[in-house]
Amino acid sequence: MAAEETKQETLVTPPETQAKPTIEIQTNCLACGKPIRKLKRYYRDGKFYCSKKCWIKKVKTKQEKQ
Repeated sequence: MAAEETKQETLVTPPETQAKPTIEIQTNCLACGKPIRKLKRYYRDGKFYCSKKCWIKKVKTKQEKQ
């Protein structure tokens, strides 16, 4: 019985060698570089901006480069 219990315990424990990927948190606006507050942020295309005005400004500069 004791041998069966130790086998079950070893199977249940997950491997600790796998590292979780780190997620980078965006803290500044991509257009103007201002720090982004949690309450005031504008999310578009998977990125955070400080306002709609900055998002439009970034989109226009991106279109001009193309």
